[in-house]
Amino acid sequence: MTAPLGDLSPERFLQEFWQKKPCLIRQAIPDFEPLLDGDDLAGLACEEMAESRLVKGTFAAADWSVEHGPFSNDHFSALPGKNWTLLVQDVEKHYAPLHALMQQFNFIPSWRLDDLMISYAATGGSVGPHTDQYDVFLLQAEGRRRWQISRSFEPELLKDCALNVLKQFEPEQEWILEPGDMLYLPPNVAHHGVALDPGMTWSIGSRAPSGADLLQGLGEWLAFSDEQGGRYSDPSLETGNRAGEIDVSALRGLRDLMLAGIDGNEDLDNYLAAFMSRFRLAHEPLPPAETRTSAELQRALIGGAVLFRNPWTRLTWIENECGARLYAAGQAYDCSTSLAENLCRGNQPHIDAALLDQPSLTTLTALVNNGHFLLTAAD
Repeated sequence: MTAPLGDLSPERFLQEFWQKKPCLIRQAIPDFEPLLDGDDLAGLACEEMAESRLVKGTFAAADWSVEHGPFSNDHFSALPGKNWTLLVQDVEKHYAPLHALMQQFNFIPSWRLDDLMISYAATGGSVGPHTDQYDVFLLQAEGRRRWQISRSFEPELLKDCALNVLKQFEPEQEWILEPGDMLYLPPNVAHHGVALDPGMTWSIGSRAPSGADLLQGLGEWLAFSDEQGGRYSDPSLETGNRAGEIDVSALRGLRDLMLAGIDGNEDLDNYLAAFMSRFRLAHEPLPPAETRTSAELQRALIGGAVLFRNPWTRLTWIENECGARLYAAGQAYDCSTSLAENLCRGNQPHIDAALLDQPSLTTLTALVNNGHFLLTAAD
């Protein structure tokens, strides 16, 4: 599968641009034809499961407003002719054929890729100049959009604004993108996109947890794990402390206890893999109404049935001395490295006879019965 990088090789892109500097790629996907149009996106924004926003306003007037879906058809019928943008998150999870587009970005580790956000903008539509804390690929799917960027900017945001819009913005570079063109931006590059015609921009974002995200998750993990660490102790306590004071020795002991929960935790790698399989997950996968036995699943797969990954399941895995520990939306499953890698290759993994030994079958059955994979009968 060809990477959507135009004449750039993935190796050169990663070496020269990834997390280093912006990159404009003309005709990253030549003759690009979007699988969805604005009406499809509006229909999706009317659904309860979709996360959608409608942004109105301009930077010049600083008159931004934001409404959150689900919306109604009447809502869209009443929109003005310009200066608005509809944004919908996780579109590839609602429309399976878009997984093929996400697979084209497999030169980035799959656990780092987040979702496909699609924005449809009327002429003049924008969300204002802003920064993102993660890498993003901005693929122009329909119409034209002018992008302006700046790497040196004042970080102050507009006050009393529903969006995180920069108060001041002086562009250093600008381009007009047409269908098939793509702009890559590393984190913390200010950018401002304005639609010159009605059209769509498809944003492929990455997942980049903060240290605070990881620490908060670790606290929850430790609270429910069997290895909660020790308790604070002070066997060498002496008299003479001032009322209410936590002295230097006590502070050091508390700090050491906290850090031991990280550095001394032998299960930390499993926590990190589990965390990344759940980070920014909008919906929890639900188990099916009826479960299957391993024998029933085996017969179905041998008979040509196909497994599809639940769109709301994210998979990660780490290697250990017994093979692999696979995480599906935070739940752990032991399996072989070959099965783990196979399941993570796409939303429709190919399960051949070599992957139907009893341990693998047990894992697959658990994944199906917990709703992480859906079984479709053979044609």
